[in-house]
Amino acid sequence: MTAHRRDADEKESRSANGADWDRYADEYQATHGEFLGDVGFLWGPEGLTEAEAGILGDVRDRDVLEVGSGAGQCSRWIRSQGGRAFGLDLSHRQLQHSRRIDEMSGVTVPSVRGTATHLPFADDSFDIVFSSFGALQFVADIDRAVAETARVLRPGGRYAFSITHPTRWMFPDDPTTEGLTASQSYWDRTPYVEVDDETGTTSYVEHHRTLGDWVALLAGHGFRLTTLLEPEWPADHERLWGGWSRERGVLTPGTAIFGSDLWSRVD
Repeated sequence: MTAHRRDADEKESRSANGADWDRYADEYQATHGEFLGDVGFLWGPEGLTEAEAGILGDVRDRDVLEVGSGAGQCSRWIRSQGGRAFGLDLSHRQLQHSRRIDEMSGVTVPSVRGTATHLPFADDSFDIVFSSFGALQFVADIDRAVAETARVLRPGGRYAFSITHPTRWMFPDDPTTEGLTASQSYWDRTPYVEVDDETGTTSYVEHHRTLGDWVALLAGHGFRLTTLLEPEWPADHERLWGGWSRERGVLTPGTAIFGSDLWSRVD
């Protein structure tokens, strides 16, 4: 696998990342499933839960859409709290895991296969849309994705999401001390692309936006930002998750969580 920094459009990003998550889903659920919980809502590798953070507000009797739902753990928690949660994910294999956990847990999350840039729902369908480390970093046409969220939200609806903290883009994806030395510009928004050496096929694409980009994007689509959390690394947390580790987490944020309300749609 060879990594590049180059442009990648929505079609290439979607094709690469859907296939990548289909390949990775089994390993991901085997490695992280217990930590996530079958009926559990985590905002990121630090382990901050929605029960602790309260970013979505009261979910009881609310219509909720999770974009990039994976195996549906977060949506299942919302259903356990009295909300009507639905899932959407690009990966067929992740949705198969969601069905498996539905049957095991007895808490069913109706889910569809789709993309954040073309939500298969009518206007004004949901009170809340959220994404916990799902979809947004893998989308090239992020303006379209946020516009789609605004379209399916009811006026005054809540939109929240967590992503890799934008400042992490400066550092190598390495949980050791080597990952604490800035090696690239925070303002370089060139996508990170991995290509399979044997086939020449793009196998993974991730897109970077700065904190300012995200704020401007939300404001430009009629959202009012109300919450920006940067979870600290818990004192008793020793879990290693990709580039997240205690060694890095006590020094620099790894996750950013945005919460906003839809005040007005922008045509």
